[in-house]
Amino acid sequence: MKAVIQRVTSASVTVDEKVVGRIGQGIMVLLGIEKGDNETKADWLVDKICGLRIFYDEEGKMNRSVVDIAGSLLVVSQFTLAGNCTKGKRPSFDTAAPIGEGKRLYEYFVDLAGRSGLRVETGIFQADMQVSLVNDGPVTFILER
Repeated sequence: MKAVIQRVTSASVTVDEKVVGRIGQGIMVLLGIEKGDNETKADWLVDKICGLRIFYDEEGKMNRSVVDIAGSLLVVSQFTLAGNCTKGKRPSFDTAAPIGEGKRLYEYFVDLAGRSGLRVETGIFQADMQVSLVNDGPVTFILER
């Protein structure tokens, strides 16, 4: 399971010209699910994202988590994170989870994140989405479990 997370001041996802998810200050999560991923990996990743101290405290140090600032999460499924670009010019998606399993684990991740007390918004699994965000910093991390 892979996630690209970005600290944002705002973010939104649009499908068919309709905004389906929008947050203010918080974390934009692009989530890639691969074969062999499971609930244990999702548990670890949600805990890591919710607890990661990437927001400034009153002294200007990255010492506060998204939970500490009462921020939000925007979680978007990102199939292409499973892409392997090491051979040739066309990515291979052989390691991506099958659609049913990917959707199940994506929904599990979103549900678990919501139990943290944070407001969680999402895109639509398998939809063609347009994502807009204002990366704060910029601050971006790649997490993998």
